[in-house]
Amino acid sequence: MENLSVQQRIKQWPAEQQALLETTYRELHELAEVSWSEVNTNAYLCRALDRIGVSYETFPDQTGVVAIWDEGVPGPTVGLRADIDALPHEWKGKQLAIHSCGHDAHMTIVLHTLSCLKQCGFRPQGRLKLLFQPAEETGDGALSFIRKGVIDDVDYLLSLHVRPIQDMPYGKSSAAIYHGSAVQMRGEIKGVQAHAARPHLGVNVIDALAAIVQAVNAVRSNPLVPSSAKVTQAAAGSTINIIPDYASFGIDLRAQTNEAMDDLIRGVVRAVQAAGAANGAEVSIAPTARMVAAMPNAAMEAIVGQAIREALGDEAFHPPVLTSGGEDFHQYALAKPGLATTMVGLGAGLSPGLHHPEMSFNLGALQHGVAIMATAVTKLFDQDCNPGAGKESVL
Repeated sequence: MENLSVQQRIKQWPAEQQALLETTYRELHELAEVSWSEVNTNAYLCRALDRIGVSYETFPDQTGVVAIWDEGVPGPTVGLRADIDALPHEWKGKQLAIHSCGHDAHMTIVLHTLSCLKQCGFRPQGRLKLLFQPAEETGDGALSFIRKGVIDDVDYLLSLHVRPIQDMPYGKSSAAIYHGSAVQMRGEIKGVQAHAARPHLGVNVIDALAAIVQAVNAVRSNPLVPSSAKVTQAAAGSTINIIPDYASFGIDLRAQTNEAMDDLIRGVVRAVQAAGAANGAEVSIAPTARMVAAMPNAAMEAIVGQAIREALGDEAFHPPVLTSGGEDFHQYALAKPGLATTMVGLGAGLSPGLHHPEMSFNLGALQHGVAIMATAVTKLFDQDCNPGAGKESVL
């Protein structure tokens, strides 16, 4: 009966605390800071964790906060991860950091999942670990936590992402998001300057750049696996009457599987080098960031699916979202074989879309997220401690 009472309270708490959730969300929204500069966000999270009453760790060489709730009972370590960085936008004539990807909502939900569990009388049979991770947007944040050993003791790791209306309606939730792999590449072109009246004496890097754009657009990949390659940044020249001798460019690659991405990278590198060198220019290109594709875990999805149905009702359950978007959360599963992970998709009525400076969503989704995550945490601890549902069934 005690467990049932705790579960009932967990189901009720988020709706009763909607005002608190909205206040936290708005405060974090106003603190928007770009990757690796989340200093004020770090401080806010530390103050909030002090109020909740759990220990935490920060790092002298980077942003990010790791909180630990451990009451000394032997058991597994369940992790909840939230990304904390915002995106840089040029908007209405100003350079701004804006939480246009929902990371303010993710922090709010993970932070108050902890509040909910503690206030509802839940006690972990093991350790609950909260990862407030920096720099998701650069693709480097998860890697930094991996290098610091943050997940070395983690058995189960959950995360969450608000979804745009194109993916699912408000009130629905999925037990997984199948992100694709995303790679950013940067390149340089070196030519020879000349007077614009004597172009034959120079090597025009803009000619090479134009050829590269066409070559990248023409790269062929497996038609059975969604993928794309396109030049998204280009810069060359400073004076109209001079043949420019230097250009830089950026390429965005997307593929639904990691294997398809490997093939796409090889094809793009060959195409760029051949096209760029056709007029005698020197070309270099290399990846600067990579987000790996999701590695689905059916057993974890089953547990989280149960949590969604219990927290919001059977009608709230939505199939996993398939998206070409990237997410560095999946680096954790790649780095630690055997780590059970999944990312919850949260329908939020979000529009006009992620990464838009005027992105907004129904704040009622905050209570839905807390209810799902808190319920999932209890199920993961029970899954590990129940002799009939050992960890092997998840891994």
